[in-house]
Amino acid sequence: MARFVFVTGGVVSSLGKGLASAALGALLQARGYTVRLRKLDPYLNVDPGTMSPFEHGEVFVTDDGAETDLDLGHYERFTGVAARRTDSISSGKIYSTVLEKERRGDYLGKTIQVIPHVTDEIKQFIAIGENEVDFMLCEIGGTVGDIEGLPFFEAIRQFSQEQGSGQCIFMHLTLLPFIAASGELKTKPTQHSVKELRAIGIAPDILLCRSEIEIPEKERQKLALFCNVRSEAVIAAPDLTTIYDAPLDYHHEGLDQAVLNAFQISPAPRPDLSRWKDVSERFHKAEGEIRIAVVGKYTTMEDSYKSIVEALAHGGMANRVRVSIEWIDAEIFEREEPALHLAGFHAILIPGGFGERGTEGMIKAVEFARKRKVPYFGICLGMQMAVLEVARNAAGFQDAVSEEFIPQEGSKSATYIIFHLKEWIQGNNKIERHLGDDKGGTMRLGSYRAILAKGSKVARVYGQTQIDERHRHRYEVDREYCPQLEKTGLCFSGMSPDGRLPEIVEWRDHPWFIGVQFHPELKSKPFQPHPLFADFVRAALENSRLV
Repeated sequence: MARFVFVTGGVVSSLGKGLASAALGALLQARGYTVRLRKLDPYLNVDPGTMSPFEHGEVFVTDDGAETDLDLGHYERFTGVAARRTDSISSGKIYSTVLEKERRGDYLGKTIQVIPHVTDEIKQFIAIGENEVDFMLCEIGGTVGDIEGLPFFEAIRQFSQEQGSGQCIFMHLTLLPFIAASGELKTKPTQHSVKELRAIGIAPDILLCRSEIEIPEKERQKLALFCNVRSEAVIAAPDLTTIYDAPLDYHHEGLDQAVLNAFQISPAPRPDLSRWKDVSERFHKAEGEIRIAVVGKYTTMEDSYKSIVEALAHGGMANRVRVSIEWIDAEIFEREEPALHLAGFHAILIPGGFGERGTEGMIKAVEFARKRKVPYFGICLGMQMAVLEVARNAAGFQDAVSEEFIPQEGSKSATYIIFHLKEWIQGNNKIERHLGDDKGGTMRLGSYRAILAKGSKVARVYGQTQIDERHRHRYEVDREYCPQLEKTGLCFSGMSPDGRLPEIVEWRDHPWFIGVQFHPELKSKPFQPHPLFADFVRAALENSRLV
């Protein structure tokens, strides 16, 4: 049976509970244990799939097609454990499930209440797969004291009581603000946060304290005394140059040992940190720098493209080079020439997105990259923009467009190169979708197989001709136009196994011009960079030597 670590937060949000959970998972793995990480979010959305990227950052997609919080990306990148649909839950999903059961009569006409019905549903979710791993790390979203988070706090309190002694511990992440005028770290906000946590029946075993500076021993002792934890369980979480230093830094601070001590595991297995030492060394000893322009729709919020940022960093590690990213709003190219903004970059990437806004600017950026032979990487929408650019400027379809950008009544004069897919095959099942379906249910989601053309650039990059990648999109390239587009020099080098869905395109007469319908960034890890990102950065590095 798994031991459970519940990770809570206090004082302010966005302190890095997801990163701390991921780093702890990596450290437990380094000691030979198996782990699984979960996120419990208190918002009422059923899942993050229909939330704006400006609201909640990117949507992370699992192999089994769940749209989840971006923290699951951290979990995968640090542990290499593929997340599942059962690793992410929200209040909205919990309440929906409870109400569905009530409608079916599962509660036999009883009055439905937060306690016990909602909390029982949360506990059942937490316990899924508890016999599969040594440690289950469960992060509770938000901060202690939030009204919407109370059912989750009550559920984990009950769960720890029911599991018995030694099976559950609580780790609380807080902020120690530094007051520059007095030159002091203030412990009072953490004391109040722990007091709030204890008031609902949870006593933290470990305090993880974010701070701008080193925590003096005096403040550690003060926190231990007033928060009723051991002094060695007060762990500093200072700001880092890179998040990939977190496992080494937390180990140095004693986090993994504090967890094992809390579970009374002795003697503790010695950790093998060679993987993370190599990752840190590759980052800190980079032998150069390349500049990559990311032309997108949500460039004012970096978390909208969190996995792409990290995948590019991983590609840099693979090539021992630092990747400098500059965000460019695609709409600017609808007013100004791309050369004014893109000249001097070593590579260009267009990521995914939804809706028409900025797409005309993206098409101009693609044209710039294709004609100037600048390495280009198009992901999801970025692939579709590459196809539309070739259709308009090379194949003569001047009215080429995506069905996504045209009102439902359509336009008889438009050439629909990109269309809304109505049905497709996933495994042995036929999936059907309609334009009028709920937004959360109209996409091709999760892992799908693709067959790569022998001798293609992508087959060389992957080193194989069959791949599995994660998807999240509603529209597809119409294969009926493939023969005409291929006459121009565009190659459809990756297709679905049944040959119906174009998955990858590349431009033959170009050093590196690849577009993919899927999201390769979701599977990249610092110790195992995705081959497409590693090779894209390699091409950018080669181009930097020519510029």
